[in-house]
Amino acid sequence: MRIFSVLLLVLATIGMNEAIAFELYSKDFTNGGYIPPKFTCIGEDISPELRWTNPPKDTKSFVLIVEDLDAPGGVFYHWSVYDIPPTVHELKEGTKEYKQGLNDFGNIGYGGPCPPPGKPHRYYFNLYALNISSLGLKEGANIKAIQEKIRSHILGSAFLFGLFKR
Repeated sequence: MRIFSVLLLVLATIGMNEAIAFELYSKDFTNGGYIPPKFTCIGEDISPELRWTNPPKDTKSFVLIVEDLDAPGGVFYHWSVYDIPPTVHELKEGTKEYKQGLNDFGNIGYGGPCPPPGKPHRYYFNLYALNISSLGLKEGANIKAIQEKIRSHILGSAFLFGLFKR
């Protein structure tokens, strides 16, 4: 009973809206689960559907960055999408909407998981809520420019990670 009372006090102090987590999820794979081949280089190589809920108050735009932390040469960037309006809470499967950055394959847009054969790699889908409506970058910006622009404007973040192995 004492824990419940403390929880109520905390919720009352920070407000109910603040207690609800900013979340990113997909109907195509679960957090920590395997990414279906359809969304990889051995399948259709299209982006999965992504949805999010409960972004921070005062969000003016979103940025999505997808990275492979297990790549042999260090972090490998598979996708970046930016200047997503605050009223949007999903990216449809295979989306080409909004501004998309240059991936480490050298293409603009999504480049699905394509690790060397062996152990599974972890792919992090990182969604950032920003306090600015635009990064002021043209389509095809590189990841360093995107990261530099968002650095001091992040209100909150949510992530989803999936595994893939060849």
